[in-house]
Amino acid sequence: MAEQTQVQTNFSLLTDHDIYLFKEGSHFRLYEKLGAHVVQNGSVKGTYFAVWAPNAAQVSVVGDFNEWNPQSHPLASRWDGAGIWEGFIPRLGKGSLYKYHIVSHHNHYRVNKGDPLAFFWEMPPNTASVVWDLDYAWGDAAWCQKQAAHNSLHAPISIYEVHLGSWRRDPSNPSRLLSYNEIAPMLVEYVQEMGFTHVELMPVMEHPFYASWGYQTLGYFAPSRRYGSPQDLMYLIDHLHQHGIGVILDWVPSHFPTDEYGLGYFDGTHLYEHADPRLGFHPDWRSAVFNYGRHEVREYLISSACFWLDKYHADALRVDGVASMLYLDYSRKDGEWIPNEHGGRENLQAIGFLRRFNEMVYRDFPHIQTIAEESTAWPMVTKPTDIGGLGFGMKWNMGWMHDALEYFSQDPIHRKYHQGKLSFSILYAFSENFILPLSHDEVVHGKGSLYGRMPGDGWQKFANLRLLFGYMYTHPGKKLLFMGGEFGQWPEWQHDHSLEWHVLEHPQHRDLQKWVRDLNHFYRAEPALFELDFDHKGFEWIDFHDADNSVLSYLRRNKAGDGVLAVACNFTPVPRHNYRVGVPQGGFWKEVLNSDAKDYGGSGQGNMGGVEASPASFYGKFEYTLSVTLPPLGIVVFQKQPSSEPAPPPSPEKKEPKARNPKKTEIPKPQ
Repeated sequence: MAEQTQVQTNFSLLTDHDIYLFKEGSHFRLYEKLGAHVVQNGSVKGTYFAVWAPNAAQVSVVGDFNEWNPQSHPLASRWDGAGIWEGFIPRLGKGSLYKYHIVSHHNHYRVNKGDPLAFFWEMPPNTASVVWDLDYAWGDAAWCQKQAAHNSLHAPISIYEVHLGSWRRDPSNPSRLLSYNEIAPMLVEYVQEMGFTHVELMPVMEHPFYASWGYQTLGYFAPSRRYGSPQDLMYLIDHLHQHGIGVILDWVPSHFPTDEYGLGYFDGTHLYEHADPRLGFHPDWRSAVFNYGRHEVREYLISSACFWLDKYHADALRVDGVASMLYLDYSRKDGEWIPNEHGGRENLQAIGFLRRFNEMVYRDFPHIQTIAEESTAWPMVTKPTDIGGLGFGMKWNMGWMHDALEYFSQDPIHRKYHQGKLSFSILYAFSENFILPLSHDEVVHGKGSLYGRMPGDGWQKFANLRLLFGYMYTHPGKKLLFMGGEFGQWPEWQHDHSLEWHVLEHPQHRDLQKWVRDLNHFYRAEPALFELDFDHKGFEWIDFHDADNSVLSYLRRNKAGDGVLAVACNFTPVPRHNYRVGVPQGGFWKEVLNSDAKDYGGSGQGNMGGVEASPASFYGKFEYTLSVTLPPLGIVVFQKQPSSEPAPPPSPEKKEPKARNPKKTEIPKPQ
């Protein structure tokens, strides 16, 4: 226990320029000045504390070092009117538990509050902040030098969405969560083998209620103690980067929990949240809504965003709940919301905040991406702010996801009546920079797993899943798949249990997993599937009118124009023989992907390695036609071969199509 020494108030990390920026609303590195910092003050090492509490009459630091006595270590209020209280406690160091004891000017309110800018917290359900440092020797310089290329809108981006507490648990003690350090080598090995380019971590920021999955954030500058220390999370991200894998962090600026030790009613006033519940309380999540009209709150949130990009080397922030921020009447009935100054439902303050957030993070971290989870048709989410957009880099395509899953849930005999669910997405596919998400939200709350939502018997369920994934990987847009979907987990996701890795003992699950692996590797190798994701020049329909047969066919092109893929999807269990597919060039078209290959658990129907194009008009649109076999509930992809390459003769003895990269080695699963 540290020696109880009086607080020294003649020392400060805050300069006059810091205060100027803070009052102006443009200090976006608050984590360097506010909170608790272990520093040297002359010849004495100790901890400097600073907290914003403008309506407090008294603020003191309490902790295990002074037996939580609010009289021992009072802080001083700055003279400049910034509302910041500060002080230096000599010989107090890393690992000390602390809170701020706040006495408000209002109603004699007294409370112990955790530090809004704490770098570390006690293990929940304990609630104290912990004095900590962020020292770490990073080894990801090679990744950082190429970060712009890895995260480019023209790069292949295939995201594996992970909840750390349920991806894998200790097999000898399933109730024990694995640490960041323990997960790192297993996750790297698996993601590398499966071919994903990025991992998206559901919120790792500290949160009091584990079952919120991290979306009820309270520690906006601290990783969850449940998995280890800040340095342990740095190691996980560093390890992923060193093995060529990007890291996306979920970030939640839309609301926060109302636990007494947190941000709510912080200094005896509604400091971070709106006082009026019609603006400051979220009915869905029963949480507080940030007051985006207050520049100190905007600084706090943007500083949090910059913190994870700066100190933890994140490659992207996926912003949760954007739709709930944009609309004042989101999930509210008449009379439960207040119109804006123009009488509308748009939250003008939140819009201003989101634009400022994107402007600042892209200014300071130009090689990262911001990603909006925005579930409505709000215009220009991924357009620049100077032309009226919100400024995000990418946006989840929730419309595609809902339509695709609704279509795939139909019995194939009825799918011809719903073909527009699939073709409609192309009408708006290039209006935003879209990610196609099959996320955690689609396998919870009674929705069932992706496998469980597919119709038919067991074989048809797996065939439908292979077709769904093939359709997603060949559709314009970046890709996201939630853990467990890649091997067809049976039940829906449970946050307090490990994924059911044991199902990989069954060949159908292993075969599906191999299909996703090969899809990822093929996708990354074919620029036609990613270079023009957000440009209509990268996509062209061959035919979307054949609803009677439930067939869609289309082309994907690369930027140079010298690479073209022809894709055909058969959404029924009836194989289509001698089916005509129009193509723009003659010559040999190699079958490079077939979801019905026996290597993937299919029936083995296909095109003997490829098809020679015939000079026959396809409805006046193309001058050449392929006569192909479309396997049942299958997707086939053909690639135009160089004209100098002779077409290989068909092999009569060949009984099944050659699968792309059909490795016989097993995909490693975490042990």
